[in-house]
Amino acid sequence: MSAFSPLHVGLIFGLLVLVGTALWLLSEMQRQEAMRARFELVLEGHRAARAPKDGLPLLRDIIIASAWFARLATLMGIRRDRVNEYRPRWYVLMAAAFVIARIIAGIAADALADALMLPVLLVSFVLASRFLFGMLEAKRREKLFDQFPDALGQITRSVRVGMPVVEAIRFVATEAPEPTAMEFRAVADRLAVGVALDEALAETAHRTGLPEYGFFATALSLQSRTGGGIAETLDNLADVIRKRVALRQRAIALSAEAKTSAAILASLPVLTGLALMAVTPSYAMVLFTTESGKMAMALATGMMLSGIMVMRFIIKKSLS
Repeated sequence: MSAFSPLHVGLIFGLLVLVGTALWLLSEMQRQEAMRARFELVLEGHRAARAPKDGLPLLRDIIIASAWFARLATLMGIRRDRVNEYRPRWYVLMAAAFVIARIIAGIAADALADALMLPVLLVSFVLASRFLFGMLEAKRREKLFDQFPDALGQITRSVRVGMPVVEAIRFVATEAPEPTAMEFRAVADRLAVGVALDEALAETAHRTGLPEYGFFATALSLQSRTGGGIAETLDNLADVIRKRVALRQRAIALSAEAKTSAAILASLPVLTGLALMAVTPSYAMVLFTTESGKMAMALATGMMLSGIMVMRFIIKKSLS
């Protein structure tokens, strides 16, 4: 038996996180307050202030510049440039990941050995965090991909009525739905501080990770160098991206059967176990009261989670 109970392990881990966070905040607060003030001064008049002028600096400002958090973010799968954009908040997601990891570690320690509690907890915490943040990032990219043709259409219509491209981008930043509006607001903010249009778009393409944004940046960069009708160029690009969106939607429809099969296969063991506990509790409790039952339960849970991950990976690769 381990000298520490699962409750002690959780309390020690939480205390270490709180102490480390407090020390980090104290060391970074003054420097980041000055940096935030300089950025607000530069961007004043081009966008609404996103933080109060007095009081403590936003946690976002401290997080973005912290080398300590950069290493932690890389490990946990957190995008530093999206720290303040996660919904739910990043710390809520990490708390959820810790709860999932604690359940997995408790099952492993109960079925195998108490000494496995801490290593399984840490490994599961990292994997669960990367999974949750990766899932949110994938959903965000899907929304950006689906909304991008409409954003290009807005820019094309604005250019055709005589509006400059920069003003058309600002128009999309205010009228487009989220998260597309947020990405175009970032482009408008870069343009406001003197960044060239092709560089601002290239940075956004890198930030989103979508090739369609890269097409957009390349098209505008070539048009600014060679000339030509920008409205026609953007119209053709929007038509190509609409066809790509339609193709992806068709692939999603074709993979619906595979997704349904995966959901049924994943839910059958859980539903069967619940039904067995309702009908004959004494028979089902063998899995929780005996050593062999606990080991079988842990093995079955691990195999089921592995199967779910494999099915998810296959479906994701078929849609990529």
